[in-house]
Amino acid sequence: MGDRSPVVRVGVIQAAPAFLDREGSVARAVEWIHRAADHGARLIVFPEGFIPAHPVWYHFHAATIRAALEMARELMANSVEVPSAATEAIGRAAAQRKVYVVIGVCERDPVNPGLLHNSQLFFAPDGRLLGKHQKIMPTVGERLVHAPGFGDTLRVFPTEFGPIGGLICGEASNPLATFALSAQGARIIAVSWPNHFSKNEHLMRDVILMASRALGYRTNAYVLSAAGTVSEEMRRRLPASSEDEAFLSRPGVSGGSLIVDPHGNVIAGPLGGEEDVLIADIDLNEVLSAKLVHDYAGHYNRPEVFRLILYVDRPRLFEEQARHRDRLVHEEPPGGFAVEEREERVVAPERLVQIS
Repeated sequence: MGDRSPVVRVGVIQAAPAFLDREGSVARAVEWIHRAADHGARLIVFPEGFIPAHPVWYHFHAATIRAALEMARELMANSVEVPSAATEAIGRAAAQRKVYVVIGVCERDPVNPGLLHNSQLFFAPDGRLLGKHQKIMPTVGERLVHAPGFGDTLRVFPTEFGPIGGLICGEASNPLATFALSAQGARIIAVSWPNHFSKNEHLMRDVILMASRALGYRTNAYVLSAAGTVSEEMRRRLPASSEDEAFLSRPGVSGGSLIVDPHGNVIAGPLGGEEDVLIADIDLNEVLSAKLVHDYAGHYNRPEVFRLILYVDRPRLFEEQARHRDRLVHEEPPGGFAVEEREERVVAPERLVQIS
């Protein structure tokens, strides 16, 4: 008979958060998890920054004016620490419905509350937090609030139906980031997208379609692209002009969620601008079918010609280090080791500079 991969029902959530309201956004996320699970979804993917919102106000407001500063402070106050009550609530919902969940959050460092990351959190069907992916390079206005992530979170996570990975918005078109997931064996890639792009870019739904199809074709993986929508609260708070109001009300500005197979074909969606859950059954045997033709992370590449190195160390700005004793280690026959401790010695700095 040979090996057979499973057919998995997946759900892509297209919705808006409770704008800059962490608890409200968590409640909305739990509702959508139950709704997707009611349709039989085993893996559920949410948009970018769903808890508590994505900093899309920088498309309309200068960074230093009062409206932008107020919303940035609200974002910081409502962002998500990992772990926290917010992550526990999502984990409980995942465990209750026995589903995998990938959700976009604005992540706050628990020690330094001014350090924010644009992150995806991955939950298992038993409610455990499998891990996270932090966007490696913030895009446009995100750079005003989000710090870059590092290579330690650009990884795949094991599931009962194979490795899954995550990318955030523009990362879906980053050749090295996409190859890193492919080289780690990703069979499914969850891509989170914001509520809309700026007025000076392509329509988001056009980019989602183009990037998702290319991503599926290049990585031989299923691509689950979850886009946000624009709520009435966002239409009220975001615009800085009547032109902005017209833009946010224009059909086609938001949404565009879809599911793409490993051959680059759209198998579900795209959705319009409405809130909805997109459901599809994905046959993971198609991953192998696609790899028979172009396996860019395998037989269709040349490791002696091309090589990608992913650095997974995370630089630290501050470390604590205890003074240690000078230690002498000598070999003790027949192969054991003995440690001889000498008198503690503190080395004074050669030079002390006083700044007044």
